[in-house]
Amino acid sequence: MFSTTLNPHVSKAQQYDELLAQARSLTSDETDRIANAANFAALVYHSLADLNWAGFYFFDGAELVVGPFQGKPACVRIALGKGVCGTAAQTRQTHVVPDVHAFAGHIACDSASQSEIVVPLVADDGSLVGVWDVDSPSLNRFDAEDAKGMEALCTLFMALAWKGSR
Repeated sequence: MFSTTLNPHVSKAQQYDELLAQARSLTSDETDRIANAANFAALVYHSLADLNWAGFYFFDGAELVVGPFQGKPACVRIALGKGVCGTAAQTRQTHVVPDVHAFAGHIACDSASQSEIVVPLVADDGSLVGVWDVDSPSLNRFDAEDAKGMEALCTLFMALAWKGSR
């Protein structure tokens, strides 16, 4: 049995450290990419407070296509440069959006989403793998500490759960 409870009495940085350890344990021995992505999304979604969507969009060579996620049904395809996910994929930069309604071109897959963080997933050779996308029903849910934590989680995901897996 795997626990997804983080200690609420520690700093956000310490919570992300706990989450990193759990993600490492959950994905390090598995070689299937989809299984790893599915468990990774479930772990984050059920561990962090105030989320309404957490998951992957993978780049198919032309656009982003929804992958394993937790939350309501999602937009299936997103063009590069469109919305927060497409913009993060195109720029290869993490985007923290305090208010999605203020983001020009935001794509509203779930009308309950108010804030969002998207981290690009880039392979060692520089090629785009996709993006990690997390939404919240609260404004200003994500900050620089979340960006740092999510980027660390994505670095781990790419190193253990994606690289060398099938």
